[in-house]
Amino acid sequence: MVTLCPMPSTGCLNVRIDPSSLSFDMWKQIPVPFYLSVYFFHVLNPNEVLQGGKPQVQERGPYVYREFRHKSNITFNDNDTVSFLEYRSFQFQPHKSRGLESDYIVIPNILVMSAAMMMEDRPMSLKLMMTLAFTTLGERAFMNRTVGEIMWGYEDPLMNLINKYFPNMFPFKGKFGLFAELNNSNSGLFTVFTGVKDFSRIHLVDKWNGLSKVSFWHSDQCNMINGTAGQMWAPFMSPESSLEFYSPEACRSMKLVYKEAALFEGIPTYRFVAPSTLFANGSVYPPNEGFCPCRESGIQNVSTCRFSAPLFLSHPHFYNADPVLAEAVAGLHPNPEEHALFLDIHPVTGIPMNCSVKLQLSLYMKAVRGIGQTGSIQPVVLPLLWFGESGAMEGKTLQSFYSQLVLLPKVLHYAQYVLLALGCVLLLVPIVYQIRSQGCKDAVSSPSLAAQPEQLPGPRTPLLQESPRTAPSPRA
Repeated sequence: MVTLCPMPSTGCLNVRIDPSSLSFDMWKQIPVPFYLSVYFFHVLNPNEVLQGGKPQVQERGPYVYREFRHKSNITFNDNDTVSFLEYRSFQFQPHKSRGLESDYIVIPNILVMSAAMMMEDRPMSLKLMMTLAFTTLGERAFMNRTVGEIMWGYEDPLMNLINKYFPNMFPFKGKFGLFAELNNSNSGLFTVFTGVKDFSRIHLVDKWNGLSKVSFWHSDQCNMINGTAGQMWAPFMSPESSLEFYSPEACRSMKLVYKEAALFEGIPTYRFVAPSTLFANGSVYPPNEGFCPCRESGIQNVSTCRFSAPLFLSHPHFYNADPVLAEAVAGLHPNPEEHALFLDIHPVTGIPMNCSVKLQLSLYMKAVRGIGQTGSIQPVVLPLLWFGESGAMEGKTLQSFYSQLVLLPKVLHYAQYVLLALGCVLLLVPIVYQIRSQGCKDAVSSPSLAAQPEQLPGPRTPLLQESPRTAPSPRA
């Protein structure tokens, strides 16, 4: 069944994904400037951690990058969908950053610790061989690298060795970096509904990379691709609406819930936030059981979609997570003002006006018997970094939106009263004219006092009245 637009047809025509719609250029290349702000957790006591001590970290940053996005390979299909690739590139912004890309940061060696965890249940002989290989290559449990190297990649002899003997183990070729696969690349082939034929499905994802569901997780519900591509949503929202989108980086769909109505630069918005169950484990929130194996509640294991590395996704500083996680690492201070994510959406158009999506990447570490580089590290989920993707409408685009979404409706609102008053005046004019005309006619038709008949005789009036006598004329 095709769902009709809840607003006048021109409104629906303007927001659907169609080259003739007013919002098509905005969908093709979102005019909102996006920024990626990255904060690193610099490990202050790596030697003590190797000896079994509690990790102590210092937050460094932000290191801010301007994020540029544009869609290409846009193809309209016969089933009311459009397919596209969205490319992203990043440029460092020194004037917005607190530090330079040349700053050195001490963090866990992800390759070494991941390889050690993968070898935990292997024969001791293989572990000893790996220890020897690590020693020969000069690999350690912690590394001191620049921000630029951690972000965009660095040459590592272990990476070259792995690619030589296990070519499909990692998606990286040559250099290893946490954001290397995101720069100057796309996030996969999205196919979304245009809303031309069925307006109720506008912006919803039909397929990602040709798949209607993924296979990273252990339940059909967790593998579902729900919501939009995370840039625009269906218009005409209500407080009962939710924001759902598929994130290729998190390998899953996420749902945000309504919090409150607000104003952004005078434009009415709905604020949507993450529910407390977003990263809850299966024991706290049973629908998340498919994302397990789980640890403490508030962190999600993403190893199944991140080359089996023991990586975890959460809110920054383990906000909204089991307090045990933040207590295990000195230097963490979770609070909602700094670490909660939100999206402010204009409810009539479904267009984001202001957003800040914040996530943290952590590594599970512990000593692995037989691999000397892991020392006596106590089991801990150690934060590596957290990042925030933020964007707010500004400049001419904001002015145009304010004019069309705030000023014009106000003018139309007051104009209806002006027109109503004018209509009443125009209605009263002929009535007043008619009343005045009627009054003039009555005045003309009424007799004057001079033309009125003489007074009729009363009962005591004599019938014959003597004429007044005249004085006798004198005789001659």
